[in-house]
Amino acid sequence: MPENDIPPNVGNPTPSNATPQVPPKPASPPPPAPPVPSAKAASSGSTYDDFGKATRNLPPATPVAVAIVLVAVVVGVIAYINRAKPTAQGSIDGVWFSQPANMSSPMILMEVTLHNTGKKTLYIKDIKASVTTDQGDQSDDAASASDYDRYLIAYPALSGHAKPLQVEMRIAPGAEQKGSVMISPPITQQQFDARKDLTVTIERYDQAPVVIHEKAAAQKE
Repeated sequence: MPENDIPPNVGNPTPSNATPQVPPKPASPPPPAPPVPSAKAASSGSTYDDFGKATRNLPPATPVAVAIVLVAVVVGVIAYINRAKPTAQGSIDGVWFSQPANMSSPMILMEVTLHNTGKKTLYIKDIKASVTTDQGDQSDDAASASDYDRYLIAYPALSGHAKPLQVEMRIAPGAEQKGSVMISPPITQQQFDARKDLTVTIERYDQAPVVIHEKAAAQKE
């Protein structure tokens, strides 16, 4: 075909071997702006409850305090009911002092009542007594029952009282035993009359000792 007969390219068509052009994607819209907190939320510091705080996790203070008081009361009642109770009690029923002119040492005799309030037989292991004066405590072991007759001859003013409490004496549960205790501490009649206290100590086997105070001395304190 003559050159003059070739039709011109209309609109510059793309050659057949050219890569087709992909139109660009439209731009994504910008993210929405976060909501502006209200004045009430701003004042509280957060628009949500913070359940991780101690103020949210702990129960109210008043019920907890009431529960603690109730527990303390129950524990106190149980402790009072189960408290250690004395298994023996006693009393000093009378006290006498004697020192004849021919004797260099005085002798004191006490009448004592011992009650076994426990559930086991009480066995007397040892007996002691002491007098508390302005000079301190003056203590002595109780005279042996086998020596009583000899002492009562030397101190006749002490005759006519109860028989002596004796070492190895047994007192059944719920029973009581009356007896006398005789000691010879180095004190004068004046110190005896002005005494602050007088005690008798009964040592027991496998149990705590029983300490008996004079009733008159307890009233002086």
